[in-house]
Amino acid sequence: MVERQLRRRDIEDERVLEAMGRVPREPFVPEGERRRAYADAALPIGHGQTISQPYMVARIVESLSLQPGERVLDVGTGSGYQAAVLAELGASVVTIERIPELAEQARRNLAEAGYEVDVRVGDGTLGVPELAPFDAIAVAAAAPGFPQTLYDQLRPRGRLVVPVGGSNVQRLELIVRSPEGPAVAHSVPCRFVPLVGEEGFEA
Repeated sequence: MVERQLRRRDIEDERVLEAMGRVPREPFVPEGERRRAYADAALPIGHGQTISQPYMVARIVESLSLQPGERVLDVGTGSGYQAAVLAELGASVVTIERIPELAEQARRNLAEAGYEVDVRVGDGTLGVPELAPFDAIAVAAAAPGFPQTLYDQLRPRGRLVVPVGGSNVQRLELIVRSPEGPAVAHSVPCRFVPLVGEEGFEA
C-alpha cells in the first residue's frame, strides 16, 4: 500500500509514509471487507459512511504538517482509522462523530489497535469549542463551503484540511489561520461523503 498507492502518487513526507505503514487497517474495516482492507478505494463501514481510501488519508495528514505533541481535531471519525494515523504521528487527538454507533465502534477499533484517542459524539461542523484552540483540524467529509466555525477553533498559524464542494465533486483545501485572515491553498480533486450538520449539508 505505501509503495504502490502512496509513494508513487506523490506522498513525500516520510513520517506520514512510515506512520501509515505501521497502522493496520484491518481493525478499522468491517469483517466482511477485511480482504480489501488495503485496496485503493473507500470501503463501506455501515450507516452510509466509508473508510477513506489510503491515498486520501495520506494526503490530508501530509497537508497538516504535524509536529509531535500538537493538538488535533479529527472531524468525521468513521471507523477511527484517520484518528489512528494522526495519533501514530504523535499528535494528541480528539475525534468527533455524529453517528453514536460508529463512534462506539471507533472506540473499540482504536483500543484494539492500541491507540488512545478522545472519541466524542456530536455535530462535527461545530467542532469541539470547549477544547479549542487546536493546532490542526482534519475533516474527512465534504463541506459545502468555507467552514468558519472550525476555522475559528484554530490557533494562530493553525491548519485546517477539508474537502469543499458539492455532493459529487470537491477539492481538498488547506486553510491556514493567519493575522491577515484565512490563507487557502487548493489541493487535489476528491470525493467524500457529505459533512452533515448545522453548518454542513442536511442529513
